[in-house]
Amino acid sequence: MRSYAGDVIVIGAGLAGICACLELLDAGQRVILLDRDRQENFGGLAKESFGGIFVVGSNEQRRAGVHDTPALAYADWASFAEFTADDLWPRRWAEAYVERCHEDVYQWVKARGVSFFPVPHWIERGGATQGNSVPRFHMVWGTGFELVRRLLLRLEGHPRRDRLEIAFGHRVEQLVSSAGSISGCAGALEEDGTPFEASAPCVLVAAGGINGSIERVRRHWHADWRTPPATILNGSHRFADGTLHDAAQAHGARLTNLDRMWNYASGVHHWRPRKPDHGLSVVPPRSALWLDWRGERIGPEPMMSGLDTRELVTRVCAQERQYSWQLLNRRIALKELAISGAEFNPSMRQRKILATLRDLLLGNRWLYRQLTENCADVVVAPNLRELVAAMNRANGDEAVEFERVAAAVSRYDTAVARGAPYDDPQLARIAAMKAWRGDRVRTASSQRIVDDGALPLVAIREFVISRKSLGGIQTDLSSRVLDAAGEPIPGLFAAGEAAGFGGGGMHGLRGLEGGFLGGCILGGRIAGRAISGTSSGNQP
Repeated sequence: MRSYAGDVIVIGAGLAGICACLELLDAGQRVILLDRDRQENFGGLAKESFGGIFVVGSNEQRRAGVHDTPALAYADWASFAEFTADDLWPRRWAEAYVERCHEDVYQWVKARGVSFFPVPHWIERGGATQGNSVPRFHMVWGTGFELVRRLLLRLEGHPRRDRLEIAFGHRVEQLVSSAGSISGCAGALEEDGTPFEASAPCVLVAAGGINGSIERVRRHWHADWRTPPATILNGSHRFADGTLHDAAQAHGARLTNLDRMWNYASGVHHWRPRKPDHGLSVVPPRSALWLDWRGERIGPEPMMSGLDTRELVTRVCAQERQYSWQLLNRRIALKELAISGAEFNPSMRQRKILATLRDLLLGNRWLYRQLTENCADVVVAPNLRELVAAMNRANGDEAVEFERVAAAVSRYDTAVARGAPYDDPQLARIAAMKAWRGDRVRTASSQRIVDDGALPLVAIREFVISRKSLGGIQTDLSSRVLDAAGEPIPGLFAAGEAAGFGGGGMHGLRGLEGGFLGGCILGGRIAGRAISGTSSGNQP
């Protein structure tokens, strides 16, 4: 039996846990940081992310001529969230985030050496439901890898670093209480099962959500999405399996909105998997045709990215077979194709300015080769008939019908040739999006699918991929875990994805993107400060 003791136990060494530890050390607390993963993965899923943060009123927005306010941001947030009457704490957390993200997230990380791309991205604009009315997605220069690296440098160089003990490979399985208050946790070493226990007056759960467990994803599948697809890829952290949700619930914690998830419709199989069903989230090219399992364009409104990610999942799951195809060509792929995360964006991750500009202006040839040469879900052919044959070979059946594909391509290419004003809704939306310069540089110019100068043709088979939990352990605005009666459980706190990024689901039904990393930063900092106030005998 291994034993640990301190003032605070932080469970989870991801972004929320790191930010909490920084605040706790600032306050002089003795901290035990426990994490199930290996030390080289310090930082969790945030370290693998694209690194986008939702910010209101940034310097980058002002320089681009964007006027934004917390009131406007909350109106967009609440519209997209579709909060219910029961969403008291999610609403309060959402209000707190839009008010505080500029100072307590954006300015705070900038003061720790983090910088951003000069032009914010404009995504989740909304379709039938209003989304972002202005661009707010701020990309960290260096992706999530650099964000985590900068914060870990601060942690390791902290003047009170000697008051932090970090233990990796520790699987926390249960919380421990004494005299009506949470007083520690217990579990076993991941490597050999050796038991351990840790004791402290306060415990912070920052161990991620439930979406790393596909079994739990299926169990909590939202009714809007009908039945879970036969194939769901895993794009979450492999240890985000809900174990700590169960442990908190065993002590009376209220779990809310577990059926609210941020999944993507465009996952492909990783060709070097590090976990079961390991998937990669493709950023769907806007100029590609999105087809169903037979090769027919999904309608009546064409599917495309940048508007409503949740709606894309809803529409794919409404099909008889719940996967899809995207059809494009090499020119579109070079200009628009991307994979979310740090792993497949090496130029940005390594902060190589010239290489990043080359990829933006001339096309990411490295990524194109990686996908077309390695991914089983990507097929390439010199003409449409051979492409359809390759699609069917990849699928192991004859589901894709050449006549359907040819008809869809012909209608689209004819609309491209006619030019503006476009009678094809997808082309009209692309033209509108390109009015924003952040989109213009990453979008092809009125590109036909069948074009002798843009070959070969490319088809990508895409599956629903599990990503983030929007619900979780319910907390108040001090990150204190609440019971079924709405009362704080003494000694127990939660932050980050474990808490639904705040309040058990501050994003509601949908996220405006960037609020995930931002929510972990703000939630971790709030938890650290609140715990320090509690430990000092003050009210948080």
